Amino acid sequence: MATKALSFALSFNDLTNCFSSNPPSAAAAKVSVFTVRCSSGNGERPWKNSDARLVLEDGSIWRAKSFGASGTQVGEVVFNTSLTGYQEILTDPSYAGQFVLMTNPHIGNTGVNFDDEESVQCFLGGLVIRSLSISTSNWRCAKALGDYLAERNIMGIYDVDTRAITRRLREDGSLIGVLSTDNSKTDEQLLQMSKSWDIVGVDLISGVSCKSPHEWVDKTKQQWEFSSGKVAGENFHVVAYDFGIKHNILRRLASYGCKITVVPSTWPASETLNMKPDGVLFSNGPGDPSAVPYAVETVKNIIGKVPVFGICMGHQLLGQALGGKTFKMKFGHHGGNHPVRNLQTGHVEISAQNHNYAVDPATLPEGVKVTHINLNDGSCAGLAFPAQQLMSLQYHPEASPGPHDSDYAFKEFIELMKQGKNRTKENLPQLSALHSS
Repeated sequence: MATKALSFALSFNDLTNCFSSNPPSAAAAKVSVFTVRCSSGNGERPWKNSDARLVLEDGSIWRAKSFGASGTQVGEVVFNTSLTGYQEILTDPSYAGQFVLMTNPHIGNTGVNFDDEESVQCFLGGLVIRSLSISTSNWRCAKALGDYLAERNIMGIYDVDTRAITRRLREDGSLIGVLSTDNSKTDEQLLQMSKSWDIVGVDLISGVSCKSPHEWVDKTKQQWEFSSGKVAGENFHVVAYDFGIKHNILRRLASYGCKITVVPSTWPASETLNMKPDGVLFSNGPGDPSAVPYAVETVKNIIGKVPVFGICMGHQLLGQALGGKTFKMKFGHHGGNHPVRNLQTGHVEISAQNHNYAVDPATLPEGVKVTHINLNDGSCAGLAFPAQQLMSLQYHPEASPGPHDSDYAFKEFIELMKQGKNRTKENLPQLSALHSS
């Protein structure tokens, strides 16, 4: 690096005359010499050069700087409007197969910790942000975001025009893209990769689900508990289907007094019913609900026999199991600030959402009620079928990340299970009379 040295001499006279009107004594008039070195010329820059590309299927090429892992990865690009909670987003299994672009321009300032993870690993394909924080400041911070992604082999890019990409996604819809730090691959090769891959019709659930049944016992930690509306009395056994379930959904159920058995996505309905649960939860998960007919069949064999609650993917599977249809949205809903109207109460909730598919309410059978609608586009955000003891929400009531407006849904599920138990008790005398006759 080229440098120039600038030397100059200042007398004590010069210094003191700047601050005092009194002349210095002769004894104090000594000369001090300071040497100042300044960088100049064409040396190495102190910041990172662009070393990554995001190539979209529409032919656009976005130069960026990499952090986290290196390599080449293909995925569907979606934008998330959350202002906080990037770690919950990174560990949400519903983002499998996708690159998440954060519209909030500054990411990484709070680092990462081990309390906010929503699953045991990161399932998304990559993270796209405008500005990567050069420092972290949070009392829970355990490590920097870049180190966290590198350890989990997740690619990230920054110093890219996320606003321009977001506008493109809103106009053209979600696009397949390729992230790469490999200079040996040409732009044309990356473009062909983006055009030859599709997320529609791909079973992404099987790759994020647990492999065997297990019990869940952890509740919401006391310092994060925000609800005072606990349901007193008996506990309820819930079988939770893991289509990509988030930990805080399980924590909220446990906090409401539920005993929870988590089962894989392929767990037979007959095995679930043999457990004699008080209720069944169909969880959130990634991808196209039409790509998992085995899950739809499982839902069909359970509804009407036990109270059920569907969240996100579970909501879509319930819609299909009832005979309705789902469709792919233009760019989906991803963020912690989506307004939803509860049609039963008239209240507006600010909700956390993450989905690219929706249920078409016009295709649902008679008796199924739309209970919630998204106020941004009028899409179906909740269903109820009282005759089948069924309720569902398209969004995430556990608020991870997001506000707590919708936590009451867990209490409503408890009430649904309580009604189911009462129905069973009412039918027992009738059954006994039949056997005795």
